[in-house]
Amino acid sequence: MKTALTIAGSDSGGGAGIQADLKTFAAHSVYGMSVITAITAQNTVEVRSVQNIDEQIIQDQIEAVFDDLKVDAVKIGMLSSPSIVTTVAETLAKYQPNHIVLDPVMVSKGGHRLLAEDAISALKEELMPLADIITPNIPEAEILTEQKILNELDMKSACISFKKLGVKSVLLKGGHLSTDPNDLFYDGENFYWVKGKRVHTKNTHGTGCTLSSAIAANLAKGNTLLTSVQLAKAYIEVAIEHSLDLGNGHGPTNHFYELYKRAHLMNQ
Repeated sequence: MKTALTIAGSDSGGGAGIQADLKTFAAHSVYGMSVITAITAQNTVEVRSVQNIDEQIIQDQIEAVFDDLKVDAVKIGMLSSPSIVTTVAETLAKYQPNHIVLDPVMVSKGGHRLLAEDAISALKEELMPLADIITPNIPEAEILTEQKILNELDMKSACISFKKLGVKSVLLKGGHLSTDPNDLFYDGENFYWVKGKRVHTKNTHGTGCTLSSAIAANLAKGNTLLTSVQLAKAYIEVAIEHSLDLGNGHGPTNHFYELYKRAHLMNQ
């Protein structure tokens, strides 16, 4: 069985972070493993508090997995401090996994900052060059490239800026533009638009985590980077279209919609 490891924060509400990643891996028939970098107290409305995990424990978790289990792909999410970024980067450099997907998580859906200001440089210098692909949304890309992104032409310019920062490839998500949520995949040489349709729902908690995890799962299964991006985009669209109206804020996506549909469990 193919495997994938997520290195990210825990979401007590179950819609994002480690929980969303493991659900996504399972939905793709990939065995999921996890390294928890932080514990968040959050729900669909807010992040109430965050407790970072000690760097030695983070390192030990990564080493425990790699020393015993085969890892076909790695997805990286919330890394809130410079020391955590450095720990993850140095430990992954030691094991050199085949595929690394980096989702540069900076702010929660409710607006809570999840990446410290002083961690941005460490992320850019130490971790981004290790990744096979990064998956920023437009606000994240603006911070990392230090340029405004107002249209699709700006998205192309930002992708080129990422390459200058040492990034191998990037999927720049276009959901924050007023047009259709078309994402731009840049492999370092060629641009590919991954078309999308806008689903009008407030239930989008964990979409970035889910998309990046789906890319990692598809890479683990042996798909090319472009195919993995395209399959992940199709998966997240279905998950959003059939999202779950839970809680009083941004509800979660429906990670298992297709599985439940095939099993005739949708109304149970």
